[in-house]
Amino acid sequence: MSIRLSSTLFAASISFKNSKSFYSGRSRSCRFSVRSCVSDSQNANKLVLEVKERLAKDCTSLPIGKNGRDDEEMILWFLKDRRFSVDEAIGKLTKAIKWRHEFKVDELSEDSVKAAAETGKAYVHGFLDVKGRPVVIVAPAKHIPGLLDPIEDEKLCVFLLEKALSKLPAGKHKILGIFDLRGFGSENADLKFLTFLFDVFYYYYPSRLDEVLFVDAPFIFQPIWQITKPIVKTYASLVKFCSVETVRKEYFTEETIPSNFRS
Repeated sequence: MSIRLSSTLFAASISFKNSKSFYSGRSRSCRFSVRSCVSDSQNANKLVLEVKERLAKDCTSLPIGKNGRDDEEMILWFLKDRRFSVDEAIGKLTKAIKWRHEFKVDELSEDSVKAAAETGKAYVHGFLDVKGRPVVIVAPAKHIPGLLDPIEDEKLCVFLLEKALSKLPAGKHKILGIFDLRGFGSENADLKFLTFLFDVFYYYYPSRLDEVLFVDAPFIFQPIWQITKPIVKTYASLVKFCSVETVRKEYFTEETIPSNFRS
């Protein structure tokens, strides 16, 4: 009995020591993880302040305020896009802020884009998709190059992008683009506008596109896509060719399906 009890106590002692060692190691790991997160956050804040100070010193002509040279949220987003390279972030950020000022992005409104919007060629869907992303829907078959002044199409593009981003839920940062290619023909192709679209997403709204759906693309669209792919570069990896059925089943609920994709 004495021997049995001693053995039991010895085993329990070993078990307790191992358990203590395990939790001690786990605790150290958790502490390290927290420290790492705090450290990363502190470093990011330092870089944001560095960019902010350099812009204030070297780019005094740039506007301030929301989407201006002192907008810390915008600065952080461009730092992330440039993998925290301060010089690259400043270069891209300066270009974006200048463009926003010259394009008068903050002055865009429903009235200012009315002519292009009434064609029905593009709009922001009234519901988020199943992943909680705002959705911009484009119907290229309704786009006739030259029908409107190209600037009207460009203004609509930027206005809808701003509108979609304003609908981002907390913790979300990217949007879904859906191109409904049913009825698309060669007369709808517009490489000049596609170049503008690429510039918008690469230079002015970097990393805002999460995914792009090309829905029911006709055969004639394939050669146009092959010409377009080199223009959009890495953004081509965001593209997924799919059917209307896929859009219905995988991206929306029965209540949130866009009307033009309902059966």
